[in-house]
Amino acid sequence: MQSQDDELAPATPSAAPAEPDAVTLGLNDFESLGLPEPLLAAIRDLRFVRMTPIQAQALPTMLKGEDVAGQAQTGTGKTACFLLATLDTLLRTARPADGSPRALAIAPTRELAIQIANDCESLTTYTDIKHTVVCGGLPWGAQAKALEQGTDIAVGTPGRLLDMIRGGKLKLGRVEVLIIDEADRMFDMGFIDDLSAIMRHVPPPGKRQAMLFSATLSHDVMRLASRWLRTPRRFAVEPDKIAAERIEQRLYHVSSREKVLLLMGLLQKEQPVRTMIFVNRKVDGEELAWRLTNNGFETVYLSGDLPQKKRLRIVEALKAGQINTLVATDVASRGIHVDDVSHVFNYDLPQDAEDYVHRIGRTARAGASGKAITLACEDTVGALPAVEKLLGAPIPVAYAEDTDFVPDRAGRFPRGRGTFTGWPPPSLGLAEKASDTDLPPRAEGSGGRRRRRGGGGRRS
Repeated sequence: MQSQDDELAPATPSAAPAEPDAVTLGLNDFESLGLPEPLLAAIRDLRFVRMTPIQAQALPTMLKGEDVAGQAQTGTGKTACFLLATLDTLLRTARPADGSPRALAIAPTRELAIQIANDCESLTTYTDIKHTVVCGGLPWGAQAKALEQGTDIAVGTPGRLLDMIRGGKLKLGRVEVLIIDEADRMFDMGFIDDLSAIMRHVPPPGKRQAMLFSATLSHDVMRLASRWLRTPRRFAVEPDKIAAERIEQRLYHVSSREKVLLLMGLLQKEQPVRTMIFVNRKVDGEELAWRLTNNGFETVYLSGDLPQKKRLRIVEALKAGQINTLVATDVASRGIHVDDVSHVFNYDLPQDAEDYVHRIGRTARAGASGKAITLACEDTVGALPAVEKLLGAPIPVAYAEDTDFVPDRAGRFPRGRGTFTGWPPPSLGLAEKASDTDLPPRAEGSGGRRRRRGGGGRRS
């Protein structure tokens, strides 16, 4: 769906009116918020039947224009939460004559920024509100032109946003709403310096509304919130409650030599509809995807080193149901939101407990149930106490039978012969272009500006 370019159009009735049981489940909860009719019409089209816990807690406060610090991970409805509050503001205020953005949403990864933009497009169907994606891996010129022509919402990653500011293409002096999504990841990925530089161009606290969301509201995150938010109201959806409600968790203790054998056995036994398998290191992910594929489990590997066009094609194929098994690192998978992931496998226990919460949140989305299965070997089991402390409960332990181990018939992994991604899968009958496996994308920027060295972190 495309945002309209003419004046704000009046809402039209939904093509498929909500069924009676949808109303009883809480559609009136959204309507009782006093949202403009164009937003309510989009909500009906999307068939949102009731507010999620974070929406019910935070939206009334956000709609009053107050600053908010929310604890919620993927799958909790936080994106719709901050977008509805933002769009409500923009529909009630005038657009600047110079066309500079009135809202700025900052995300740690390109995929997450694109997902936010996609959700924004769905919610602005009956409005003339425009949004522009500003992130690396996509054409600089097209983004710069869109900003020059005027936009209401800029959604981007810190590196490219800062490049556009320094290039004179992005002016943030008229921003009314500031959104910082997955703030904990900003620290993990080294973006705090870039964020600080961006904030110098945004109106100060009190002169605009700010919404910060994070999987955990750690000391570092709240310290950041105290700098850029004015007396924020704090809301939280606890990760242990989310996990306990809809996700069946299971932990196997297994040696590192037998992990892949057990993983294949569990894939064979569980027959997942769609699964995401998480590894801690890129080099391990590549080999694991290759090994699974060569044992008959068609698998695609998503790496942060892939050219952006190929990364986006893989994400689109995952959403379209063309990929059933995806191996990824935490960084590479950020921003991937797919509702029908039935299983999440932690091939490695994450070293950061918060990553565990992010990972298992990929299943049991949109009210569904799911399974999160973790393989704890001697190399990563040391991270288990921190994970269970964060969850507030031990992960139930399961014991593998001999029949759960499937022999590995793939042979020796051919290291150094190129990057294996498994995309496109053989079942699609598509030939992979040589350009798709060329070097990673060069550092972004304008005019060939060199990538800054030092404490700025990986630019995205």
